[in-house]
Amino acid sequence: MRKVGPIPQLGFGTWKRAGEDGAAAVLQALQAGYRHIDTASAYGNEEDVGEAISSSGIARSDLFITTKAWPDDFGPGHVVRSARDSLSRLGLQQVDLFLLHWPTSRFDVTDYVRQLAEVQDKGLARHIGVSNFNRTYLDKAIAVLGADRITTNQIEIHPLFQNKAMVSYTRDKGISTTAYTPLARGAINSNETILRIAASHEATAGQVALAFLMAEGHVVIPTSSSPARMTENLSSQSVTLSSQDIADLRYVDEDRRLVTGSFAPDWNA
Repeated sequence: MRKVGPIPQLGFGTWKRAGEDGAAAVLQALQAGYRHIDTASAYGNEEDVGEAISSSGIARSDLFITTKAWPDDFGPGHVVRSARDSLSRLGLQQVDLFLLHWPTSRFDVTDYVRQLAEVQDKGLARHIGVSNFNRTYLDKAIAVLGADRITTNQIEIHPLFQNKAMVSYTRDKGISTTAYTPLARGAINSNETILRIAASHEATAGQVALAFLMAEGHVVIPTSSSPARMTENLSSQSVTLSSQDIADLRYVDEDRRLVTGSFAPDWNA
């Protein structure tokens, strides 16, 4: 499996995969061949993910596990505690990547970014990074950690919202990008350009979307509860797009952001 830095380029997202069904979905993903699993304390499924990892029989060294701390846990001394709590729920001694899930102005950003460094220094995570950080927050994180220590900025990216300004800014700092909601919650299935390219490759719209994002250098973390769809998404690694395909897919960008809310930063800052 290809990697972007230390991160396997194709992973399995676990948002909305909780309880017995969630554990079953993660186990099915592992059995299908996924080795990169993305979770978060806010998803309420770390115990389920841990159960699937344990049940899979796959060597821990063959897996890449990401989790995240929610802003409620960014107070003084709380980030390390959040990491320890996540590890306890996952049944692991260390995660491969620990992220700050969303930036917040409720606490001092310099302090909670320093705490993120402490998570790594204590050996609770091999790598650290951020998620949903805009330019301002990313600059503040870099001022504390240095860009080399920030493994990725996990942000919304899909063919209909290529987030070009933030992607460019992040990459100019030497930081990789991880694309969540890479299939635009199914909206790609009605895009004529994506469907045309998919037909030309005897592929699905989802496979083309993922192949495009990977060709653009992003890590992608699609999710599904369907074993067939899991396998289909995994097979996107075998779809080779032409330079014309990629040029056409860049043009389908509608600036259609799907994820935002009162907890989100000012995306233009």
